[in-house]
Amino acid sequence: MLKDREYSIIEFIKKTGECSSKDIFNGISLPISYATLKRMITNLISENYIETKGKGKGTKYLISSVYELIQPIDIQKYYEKEIDEREIKEDFNSQIITNVLNCHNIFTKIELIKLKELQKIYTENVAQLSENEYKKELERLAIDLSWKSSQIEGNTYSLLETERLLKEKETASGKTKEEAIMLLNHKDALDFIIDNPDYLNPLSISKIEDIHSILIKELNVERNLRKRRVGISGTNYRPLDNEYQISEALNMTCKLINSKENVFEKTLLALVLISYIQPFMDGNKRTARIVSNAILINDNHCPLSFRTVDSIDYKKSILLFYEQNNLSNFKKIFINQFEFAVNTYF
Repeated sequence: MLKDREYSIIEFIKKTGECSSKDIFNGISLPISYATLKRMITNLISENYIETKGKGKGTKYLISSVYELIQPIDIQKYYEKEIDEREIKEDFNSQIITNVLNCHNIFTKIELIKLKELQKIYTENVAQLSENEYKKELERLAIDLSWKSSQIEGNTYSLLETERLLKEKETASGKTKEEAIMLLNHKDALDFIIDNPDYLNPLSISKIEDIHSILIKELNVERNLRKRRVGISGTNYRPLDNEYQISEALNMTCKLINSKENVFEKTLLALVLISYIQPFMDGNKRTARIVSNAILINDNHCPLSFRTVDSIDYKKSILLFYEQNNLSNFKKIFINQFEFAVNTYF
């Protein structure tokens, strides 16, 4: 989280535009030394909040093109305003893919160090498991993910009822047939990516459609890309409503993800951008969660169950990306859930 002094630097650069360190020092009126200011600027550069132009004494500082994407936003304060009071980006913003995400890493150095350390723990833990023990842990995670991913979409099965359904095919009383099918489809989709870990590498539209088809099997949901508009409850954001534009946006997303080297970045981009594009009439976030786990599994990284994420927090964080193209809160969820998965399974 940014400190007040760092906010002062950022706000000054926002207001002033390109400026030197001397301009900043003279303009912010903080009780700090010039050397301290320089250290703070260096830190803000490393965190991708500001960037440089020029070299040596001619160096100028300006707000990073990725700042809007990663700047901290108080989500509780943001949602104090009702849906029609919020100033948002109502239309799909292709520039976020072509001009921002393709040029920047969305994780800071500190965040990547933490994720890599967690992955190291996971690798060491898995190395000590027998093949059977590993499969049991995957099964446990699959049940948790099927439950939580479905709960986020309104499914009312409890975790214990989900376990009974997936292990013994016993449906819960008082629940709809569609709820059971949704859970069973999740398990089928997970089994598919576990059995075919490299299926989504490289990522393509047709392969995303294949995952979606498994998830909506026997549910009253249209297959393949949308051909008409869709509304999203809780927001005035309007996804693309043209089939060709949807295809183009999804193709850009696949190219972006395939071009990235860092598996954590690939995973988070899949989670967020597939949801943002809303390529299908229904099942978009479910598809995004399965695709993201396929990316992790293919690279021998710990998959995510999202078990402890609050469904409302998940929805608010993803809507924040829709409305402001801001990733800060969803990124926190991702990091926390990766840490939870490493410490809970395997």
